[in-house]
Amino acid sequence: MDRIETRATHALNIRYPIVQGGLARIAKAELAAAVSNAGGMGQIAVAGLSDPDVLRAEIRKAKRLTQAPFGVNFPIGHLKIDALLDLTIEEGVTAVSFTGGNPQPYIRRLEGTDTRVMVLVSGPEQAQKAEQAGAHVVATVGYEGGGHIGRSDLTTIVAIPLVVRAVGIPVLAGGGIADGAGLAAALALGADGVEIGTRFIAVKEAFAHDNYKDAVVRANASDTVVVKRSLGTPGRALANAWTERILSAEAEGQSREAIFEMVKADANERGVFGGDMESSLVWVGQAAAMVDDVPSAGEYVERMVAEAKAAGKRLARLLG
Repeated sequence: MDRIETRATHALNIRYPIVQGGLARIAKAELAAAVSNAGGMGQIAVAGLSDPDVLRAEIRKAKRLTQAPFGVNFPIGHLKIDALLDLTIEEGVTAVSFTGGNPQPYIRRLEGTDTRVMVLVSGPEQAQKAEQAGAHVVATVGYEGGGHIGRSDLTTIVAIPLVVRAVGIPVLAGGGIADGAGLAAALALGADGVEIGTRFIAVKEAFAHDNYKDAVVRANASDTVVVKRSLGTPGRALANAWTERILSAEAEGQSREAIFEMVKADANERGVFGGDMESSLVWVGQAAAMVDDVPSAGEYVERMVAEAKAAGKRLARLLG
């Protein structure tokens, strides 16, 4: 069976070093299973599935749809995740990933299990802390990425080698990567694979409104903005009337409470579920500029692998 072997594929027991990001409210069993069936690692996003019974049902649905490893993504600080993490362990999920906050207490809960732990970081210092806490894999996201990008403003091409030098565990690269050339570039910079967010919004299995998928396909790199800097949690979103309102409120120095009201879950849900692309906060990275269709997740993974191999052959010719 075809493979691209790296430290990440060995750590996660997958064929290709392609991990689907924890897309809040978008990544459910169908998407996770489709990515895993194609040889990558799909993930179910806990954000939007905070009821333990609902999450358990989603995990079991993914198990019915794939026999390949898949993960569950946990956002730290947005909801209480202890019970949700415990049931994920009970269900024997292959991997969990943590975004935001301090993952150490939760990694400690996983000691003695076979669960692989991934932690999303935004630079070498965070990566070192994650490794010291017991993470098996870190995924570094650059400034180009969609969603929460950290406060360092490091671009992906700079962040990858810095993080690779800083830790001894496998490193996944994210931010501005949407095709096989991006995967090849990440590997060339020393990463062990990629974590892809924005591109997996625009696939058939993603649980997102068609208007959202179409907006990703139509977007240029300049159609995204970074909001929530005033809260200390910057994130890249689709530029629209709502983000203009948020940025204006931040520029005016409005209170944290006022800003929080504008970035709560319902603002995201209006776009993800309702398809309102103007009065919503929907996460999109600059990689949207490279998205021009809505394939199945399996088709996309196969295409990415073929493109990466073609890029590798081109480099081999150029470098002799």
